[in-house]
Amino acid sequence: MRHAEFFFDFGSPNAYLAHKLLPGIAERTGAEIVYVPILLGGVFKLTNNRSPAESLVGIRNKAAYERLEMTRFIRRHAIPFTMNPHFPVNTLQLMRGAIAAQELGVFERYVDAVFDHMWREPKKMDDPVVVAAALAQSDLPAEALMALAQTQPIKDRLLANTHDAVERGTFGAPTFFVAGEIYFGKDRLDAVEEALGAG
Repeated sequence: MRHAEFFFDFGSPNAYLAHKLLPGIAERTGAEIVYVPILLGGVFKLTNNRSPAESLVGIRNKAAYERLEMTRFIRRHAIPFTMNPHFPVNTLQLMRGAIAAQELGVFERYVDAVFDHMWREPKKMDDPVVVAAALAQSDLPAEALMALAQTQPIKDRLLANTHDAVERGTFGAPTFFVAGEIYFGKDRLDAVEEALGAG
């Protein structure tokens, strides 16, 4: 079956925006979207990259333009979005939780819920108490998820995902792979859909 791999971190607002459009792409192309949790901070460290919040500092006008383009994207696709007032959020536990959710068979629900708690009704999602409450509110097994996320196999798998992503060419999130070809950023979703549609 045709598929696209989606390498994501909950801390990326652009990954959230892409996530909201991926079901439509899957429906239109008949392809599967395979979600791969990675740690964006780890990607930055391994590639010597920096977040836009850091890299745009001191560049006149560019940050304002990037915000404008994001606003246009959100409006064009009618995506519910609220900038998280706690940004940037340390997502290490959330991303380990995503691996744990795969093990517990609640991955899709976990991804939807955490993205929404980050970017739709934003909360301080690096506070364990807040995370536990948010997961429980979303009818997810918060205690089991958070306990499993602390185990070494889960930690190792997230690390392996992150290293594999970088070895394949990833330098940020969201990143997509279709038939071995890399596409970076929410603004490449049209190209991702075209590649999937071409089979």
